[in-house]
Amino acid sequence: MRNAAPFIEECLLSIVKQTYTNYELLIVDDHSSDQSAQLIQGFLSSKSIRLLKNKGKGIIPALQTAYQQSSGEIITRMDADDIMPSQKLEWMVNKLLIHDKGHVVTGLVKYFRQGEIGLGYRRYAHWLNNITRSKSNFQEIYKECVIPSPCWMMFREDFDRIGGFEGETYPEDYDLAFRMYKYGMKVMPVRRVCHLWRDHGSRASRNDPNYADNNFLDIKLNYFLELDYKKEKPLLVWGAGKKGKYVAMSLKKRNVPFKWLSENGNKIGKSIYGIEVYRPIPAEWAEAQIIVLVANENEQMDIRLRIAEADSFYFC
Repeated sequence: MRNAAPFIEECLLSIVKQTYTNYELLIVDDHSSDQSAQLIQGFLSSKSIRLLKNKGKGIIPALQTAYQQSSGEIITRMDADDIMPSQKLEWMVNKLLIHDKGHVVTGLVKYFRQGEIGLGYRRYAHWLNNITRSKSNFQEIYKECVIPSPCWMMFREDFDRIGGFEGETYPEDYDLAFRMYKYGMKVMPVRRVCHLWRDHGSRASRNDPNYADNNFLDIKLNYFLELDYKKEKPLLVWGAGKKGKYVAMSLKKRNVPFKWLSENGNKIGKSIYGIEVYRPIPAEWAEAQIIVLVANENEQMDIRLRIAEADSFYFC
């Protein structure tokens, strides 16, 4: 928690009211300057709840601090401004115990706030819940973070195997999801709303530069080149907007060969960063890998239909 005074009591009440009670809760104070630590003193009378000081600064050191002090066989995390439905831990623990090692359990999420939830958040929750219901999370991993950071659970043995919280890469939740994918974790969904995600103006995802778009693109490209890139296939980058330009420049800096495509008549045939932009040609799709960076939903749907059989990766 960092300056979580407006929300921390409601968050902790949702945890102590869980129907599953065999847990330890480690709260890490990330150098709060408000009344957060004082507000939670009444919860610390329970032997299962401890307050720690962050050894570093920021979310990753806070997660590392908590994990180093933890002893549970099963691991999950929670955010200080969110709420757990009363049966969340029971639902997720039971699902994990049934399916055993090698699985990560997740559930459906729901955003809430004072006032109306923005369209972007509503679309993200709808998309995330759909891929969770169908267990297709990792099939869409290059599009957006497919495992909600405060709504996963796995055995400690698996958590250590995939590197736990030891990474130093932000956004840390997206990096963790890619490591679940990398090490072959299987998603098992609880098809119920397991997490109430609070949206508010001071959320880290809205304000912290660690969660800027380019950091997401860096993670996507790094893991694509490590896990899915096939040097024997031509690489096509489809899209010459802001994100397309960033990925094109990143590939150029890494000396990764690619062909840059766009259907924007103002860009076709022009040289951007010394790279010529071409019109997409269907004959090239079958044998290539395609990174799609077209954000417009209608245009992207059209592209999905046209290259449905291609080896494609949607970065937005």
